[in-house]
Amino acid sequence: MRVEIERGVALSRYTTLGTGGPAAAFARPCTLDELAEALAWARGEDLPVEVVGLGSNLLVADDGVEALVLKLAGELAEIEVEAERIVAGGGATNAVVLHRARSAGLGGFEFASAIPGTIGGGVRMNAGAYGGDFSGVLVEAVVVDAGGTRVLSPEELGLTYRHSDLRPGQVVARATLALSPRPSDEVKAAVKELSERRKATQPTNKRTFGSVFKNPDHELGAGRMLEECGLKGHRIGGAVISPRHANFIENADGAASADAIALMAEARRRAHERFGVHLEHEVRFLGALSLPPLPGDDPGS
Repeated sequence: MRVEIERGVALSRYTTLGTGGPAAAFARPCTLDELAEALAWARGEDLPVEVVGLGSNLLVADDGVEALVLKLAGELAEIEVEAERIVAGGGATNAVVLHRARSAGLGGFEFASAIPGTIGGGVRMNAGAYGGDFSGVLVEAVVVDAGGTRVLSPEELGLTYRHSDLRPGQVVARATLALSPRPSDEVKAAVKELSERRKATQPTNKRTFGSVFKNPDHELGAGRMLEECGLKGHRIGGAVISPRHANFIENADGAASADAIALMAEARRRAHERFGVHLEHEVRFLGALSLPPLPGDDPGS
């Protein structure tokens, strides 16, 4: 095989929260051929496939993940500017894509300055912030699975609020973004303003996995709702609900993923009791992780 398959790689090294057990198998494909090869290997081993980008928006089970976990590299993390479009590998970071856009005098991707992840992860969850999201700039995505390679439009991807119809095992290998001309200094100023807003309200200097819950259909957002429930600073084990923003969980001191799950369960319970709301987690679970159901929950919520 051209792509190396490693065993027992500790995923805590690859998550922004710094928790999680080992992957049954781990690979860093650098080309579409290597990606296809890794997916074929996983199918032969009867292993599911998961992808880590920068490890944000990700909570990995302490016992590990019985899956082939991929981290896209090489050509699958490259970035090209083509007139008013950017073609980026699924492993390319949002920060570097934004830098390339600014250098090329292209605007429209400034919202991504608040999303510490990769292009592939952004497409998968239709990531967004400050009024923008991937559905507003995405032209198409190259998606690879064990059955082959397809090019999908935003409509075919089923992008809605913090959601796509992509299934486990489908990997975003490349995405094309349509931006618009904007002077570099204006892009820089907009990014600076958004970054200052983020630093003022979010625990950007702490280990977190990003937003915990999706904002519900309610006059209060998830963070404000949990603050009203008195959860800021609430701690279980080594994890604590951020004193700065209640929709973030910080690794305060040797946290385990189980600590984060316990905090999430308590947060959902209190929000349901006080506001009658069923909070849905935004963070993606890898491995045997689940939250206890609330009355009226959909399966898997």
